[in-house]
Order: sequence, then C-alpha cells, then structure tokens
Amino acid sequence: MAQRNTFFGFFVILFSLCISMFPSGTYSRSLPPEASDFTTSTVLDISASLQQAQQVLSFNPQFREPFHQQQQQQEEENSLSTPTSSFSVQLHPRDNLQIPQHDNYKSLVLARLDRDSFRVKSLTTKLQIALNHVNQSDLHPVEMEFQPEDLSTPVSSGISQGSGEYFCRIGVGTPAKSLYMVLDTGSDINWLQCHPCGKCYKQADPIFDPKASSSYNPLTCNTQQCQALDISKCQNGKCLYQVSYGDGSFTVGDYVTETVSFGNSGSVNNVALGCGHDNEGLFVGSAGLLGLGGGPLSLPSQIKSTSFSYCLVDRDSGKSSTLDFNSARPSDSVTVQLLKNSKTDTFYYIELTGISVGGQQISIPPSTFALDPSGNGGIIVDSGTSITRLRTEAYNSLRDAFVKVTQNLSSTAGFSLFDTCYDLSSQTAVSVPTVSFQFSGGKSLLLPAKNYLIPVDNSGTFCFAFAPTTSSRSIIGNVQQQGTRVSFDLANSVVGFSPNKC
Repeated sequence: MAQRNTFFGFFVILFSLCISMFPSGTYSRSLPPEASDFTTSTVLDISASLQQAQQVLSFNPQFREPFHQQQQQQEEENSLSTPTSSFSVQLHPRDNLQIPQHDNYKSLVLARLDRDSFRVKSLTTKLQIALNHVNQSDLHPVEMEFQPEDLSTPVSSGISQGSGEYFCRIGVGTPAKSLYMVLDTGSDINWLQCHPCGKCYKQADPIFDPKASSSYNPLTCNTQQCQALDISKCQNGKCLYQVSYGDGSFTVGDYVTETVSFGNSGSVNNVALGCGHDNEGLFVGSAGLLGLGGGPLSLPSQIKSTSFSYCLVDRDSGKSSTLDFNSARPSDSVTVQLLKNSKTDTFYYIELTGISVGGQQISIPPSTFALDPSGNGGIIVDSGTSITRLRTEAYNSLRDAFVKVTQNLSSTAGFSLFDTCYDLSSQTAVSVPTVSFQFSGGKSLLLPAKNYLIPVDNSGTFCFAFAPTTSSRSIIGNVQQQGTRVSFDLANSVVGFSPNKC
C-alpha cells in the first residue's frame, strides 16, 4: 500500500509539472492533433502558417505548357457528347501567373482585403440590380463600338497577387490556346480578352487571337444566347455584350461561340463566351472569367451539367486541385439544401441554421440567415469572396463567443476589416475553439483552425477571419472553404462539403 501511495504521489507531481509547462490552450509543436477533441477545440500550427506566408512571397511563375497538337486531336475525339459525361480541370494558385508584387506579407494581406472589399461591393450591387430592376448599363456606361468521357482541369489560389480568386487552366479555340481563367460562382457570363484589344489589362498568357482559331463563330443578334444577355447590342448584325461588376470593372466585346478544351480529358464545342476588346478593372493576371453561376449562360448551364465541384487549396499554397463536372459527390459529404432566389438564379444560397464555437451553438435568431420570398436575406457560397461576411448581429455574437473562450491568448490591435486579432509570436502551436457551421438535421461542418485564424504579417499576428456586413445577405468565402471539396448537386438541389478531398 505504501508503494502504491508513493507511485500515486509521484504521478500527481509529474502531472502538475506538465500543467505548469503547458498552460491551458497552449501546446508544444509535437502534440498530435488526436490529443484535441475537434468538436470543441483544434490545434493551430502557427509555425507552419508563418512559414507558408513567407514562402508565398517568393513563388516563381509556373506556367503550363501550351496544348500540343496531339492533345488537341485527342480532345476533339473525346468531345463532350452527352450531358452526363464527367470532366475535370486543374485549379491553380494565382502565384503561378506573376512574380509577387509585395515585399512583405502584411502589404500582401492588405491588398487582398482591399480587393475582397471590392468583390463584396460588386456582389451587393449585382443583387440590388436583380431585386430593384436596376439597369446594368447605368453602372459603368461604355460605348459598345470597336475597331479592327472524363474531363478534368486544376484550381489554384490567386491570393498572392492581391486577389481572392482561384484560377483554372483551360484551352480555347482550335487549335487550343491554353489560358488562365478566373473561377467565379458569382457570375454567369464566360469571357476572355481578345485581339484587337482597345484596352486590355496585363495577363499571364498571350491575348487570344480569334483569327487563329477555326472554331471561332460570332453570334448574331437573333440567337438565343444573345437574347439571354442582360446587356447586348447589335453592330453590323453581330451580337455585342457588356458586363459591369459594380466595382468599376467591366468587359465589352463580341459575343461568340468557341470550343473549350479541358486538358487531356476532352472538349466542348459551341460554348458561348464574350470576346472582350475593352476590359478594365480587377482581373490582372487572368485571361478572363469562367462563370459558374446558376444562370442560363453559365458554363454548367451551357453544358447541361448535373453537378460540379471544386476544392480550393490553401490560399498561400503553390499546390493545385481540381474543378470537376458531373462527378459523384464524396460519400462523406456534409450536405445542405440548395435554395432558389426567385429574383436571381446566379447565386448559390444554402440553408444555414446556426454557428457553433467550441461545441456550443451561439445565440442567433433563426431568421438571420433565412432567404425571404422577396429575395432578400439568405447566405450564399461564393468562390470569389475571400472573407466570410455575416450580418452584423450574427458576426457580433460569433466574435464575442470566440473571444470569451480565447482569453488565454494575447490579444492585439485590429487589422483592416478584422477587429479581433492575437499576438501569437511566442507560440509554435495553440489550441483554439472549433468553429463550425450548423445545417438542418443536426449536421455540422467543422472548420480547421487555419480557415478562421489567419496570419496578417510575418511576425505572428493572427486575426479572426470573419467580418460583419450591413447587407441582408451573408457570404461564405473561400478562406472558410479551403481544403474542402464543395459539391453543387444541381439535379438534386444539394450542396455537399467534404473536408480534405483536394
């Protein structure tokens, strides 16, 4: 008995020493993730995040080789023949497009957040147009006259250029010219910069030349595609298009059909897209935009896709993932109902019932994220917005709950649109409360710590990556989506979230 008491006393002393060495909420770098209950807390690897933040500043452009003639012939043979054919393309970090323009990570993050604010403004304006029947041409008047079987493509983070977009590498024309295109679930119109270019921003690839493509075909004004445009005009019998994004960005040009190629996996003929001769604004680096929205002119609608999915790699990563069409949703997906807004079919609304912090659901009225019959409210999943925006009352409740259970962390001054930041410079890894989205039926999507505590400089300042919005609509941004395959099952009106499926 004496021996047992001695052993017990030794164990108590040892346990006390461990507690004093590792205060509550702080872990050594070697602590395995399994040591944390992911429903209530998870581990943020500070060292890894800061190392990656430093590396993103020194990425070198990694251009893909143009499609070879042999690949083009294979694509023509494997062209999409039925709506049920599946295909996929690579999604890449925008770091592949240009040498980074920033000397330090802080200036890079500020540029990202500025651009993200423009993005949110653009989406808000687009919704106002739909709800209030505003004329898009009033946003930025432009004179629309010009002078002379299995498909797959990769997705990448565009964050290092001051942009929250992700990009895919596709081929356009015959023979195919490979181009980087912005991936955008908040837009419908597909477009790219074309010669002759009256005003064009700088892009990584050569500007597309319609004269070099045998499959280029201008649309006439009486075609169904032309009549489906929000803004169109006839000039010499040809259909002209204009898209304004509400933040001052716009593209104007000929509306045409072209062959779009997806790597080695196939091609689609007669895809309607804009051939832009006057393009200005915030698209630097990419050749144009792939619209993945729910409207009739979006890429999924044009190819009659029953589903599509993407996985967005870490925003500071040089890795890539894929954008897939008509592929099966992973069996372990956390699913949520896809909702329709009667005023606009572009955006993907979901049914969010609440948010939890540390395993406890915070107090948010059920109506906060509800989409009403007039088209107001709701919450959308958007690939182009970086930081999740929540209605102010919801954000305040989320922030206050998070702050309450992170009192062991050293708080510091806010940064740009972030009002909740921490000085973690003395730590290598910390335990933080898990943040999760709650869906109907008791389903939860648990977010990794790096999806909501992000570095904003190289010295160890991390901020809570959510922000308030005065708009009635909330947005789930790509920082919260990173590392998760997001599947849009259009046939069954379901969105699935599958962590670690990149």
